[in-house]
Amino acid sequence: MAHRPVVLIAEELSPATVEALGAGVDVRHVDGSDRAALLPSLADADAVLVRSATLMDREAIAAGPRLRVIARAGVGLDNVDIPAATEAGVLVANAPTSNVTSAAELTVGLLLAVARNIPQADAALKSGSWQRGRWSGVELSGKVLGVVGLGRIGGLVAGRMAAFGMDVVAFDPYVTAAHAAAVGVRLLPLDELLARCDFLTVHLPRTPETTGLIGFDAFRRMKPTVRVVNAARGGIVDENELYAALKEGRVAGAALDVYASEPCTDSPLFALDNVVVTPHLGAATDEAQEKAGVAAARSVRLALAGVHVPDAVNVQGGPVAEALRPWLPLTERLGQVFARAAGGIPAELEVRLRGEIAELPAGVLELAALKGVLERAGTLAVSHVNAPLVARERGLTSRLVCPQEGASQRSAVTLSGVLPDGRVVTVTGTLAGVRLREKLVEAFGHELELPLPGDLSFLRYPDHPGAVGLIGDEFAAEGVNIAAMQVSRDGSGSTALAGFCVDAPVPATALDRAAAAVGADLAWSVPATG
Repeated sequence: MAHRPVVLIAEELSPATVEALGAGVDVRHVDGSDRAALLPSLADADAVLVRSATLMDREAIAAGPRLRVIARAGVGLDNVDIPAATEAGVLVANAPTSNVTSAAELTVGLLLAVARNIPQADAALKSGSWQRGRWSGVELSGKVLGVVGLGRIGGLVAGRMAAFGMDVVAFDPYVTAAHAAAVGVRLLPLDELLARCDFLTVHLPRTPETTGLIGFDAFRRMKPTVRVVNAARGGIVDENELYAALKEGRVAGAALDVYASEPCTDSPLFALDNVVVTPHLGAATDEAQEKAGVAAARSVRLALAGVHVPDAVNVQGGPVAEALRPWLPLTERLGQVFARAAGGIPAELEVRLRGEIAELPAGVLELAALKGVLERAGTLAVSHVNAPLVARERGLTSRLVCPQEGASQRSAVTLSGVLPDGRVVTVTGTLAGVRLREKLVEAFGHELELPLPGDLSFLRYPDHPGAVGLIGDEFAAEGVNIAAMQVSRDGSGSTALAGFCVDAPVPATALDRAAAAVGADLAWSVPATG
């Protein structure tokens, strides 16, 4: 019976998440916050789905020798050791768009709450105190909103607050003026934005560069009437400096959904009347949780199927265009053929693209080539994730080249490598016909056309009559049937390269006898499994 991949769900996720995994997997459940239960459960897991309570550190990753993917049903990945996963060849994916609407809507709510003191007035009235005068606020209309970070969430907030009549300006060094204009926002330098804004909201990831970005220097540039909102990541707004600025009247109010250390149940900020707080509710909606779980499940299915995962965070090469996807297995297979032909790992590998494919962003094809070469050369546990790392460890350098000249085919991929002894090996493949069949069209300077799937065998020998028959006799002696073959001579006509698609792997002894019979200087086989 075929192995059904084991998918471990380590935290509570929606029924739609399990449904999205499909029927072809063995779904198991564990309490990911219980370390003693988690580690043994990872032993035979192919994938694990987590939220924020499960720590997938180096120890946990090592406990899962079969692990191929860690999927986070949410955005943040603070609980996943991405370098350790990369070293182990484990793909890490999150759900980057699952909570953007919920987070943007909460930000809008916090802006309204801090402008109109809604939570404070609610608490006072419920305690029996009618305090209309004490909790008067300010309008949003006509005020300047400064958005620090104009990504998905920042852009949604900007659009929604423009509908309130706010003048929205933004700071984001990675966004073009044209993109900002498209969402109705003007870009400003950070210092100018801080000086102009009446409300400030941050929408950035927490990194060493952004931690403490809104701190003492930022607060001293702001108006004393400014109100600050942080529903992104704790620590971007320095909480100690914010407390001091609020106490001293240098900031009029603040609303926080996130904190430097969570869970946070005790902070000096909680004692201030001009502060609104919530317990990290940005993604806490039914819709966001379902979207996150379903997105994570889809990433798991793609990863287990060996298909490119758009939401992977530790795979180099950039986004993969739809037209490029069929070229991934072809390029990986070419890497396997190359490594067998070369007899090992080259010192240098060039991945050359020609024709229409050269016009696409194709960095991921370099990863596919490396994976094929390293796997066929005997490197275990190599994937698109850790292929660059493993290549560096094995002393293999690679580069992607897209020359301007065309190709004999509409599109083609060539792998060219320099071996440690100085020999150069090249193989070229393409996708042919409407069904995009994988074909080998060149090897060692010999033009040919041979299907790439299945078991393959090759021999290079001095061309002479009867050579193909001698090779066929040796294959037949082992019960190996030839399904397809092609012979190609070099420019001089003196050397031939014969390629065979066979119904079963050719035993090494039979290949050696065939090579001896025809005087081959090179003979190699590539199993269908790579």
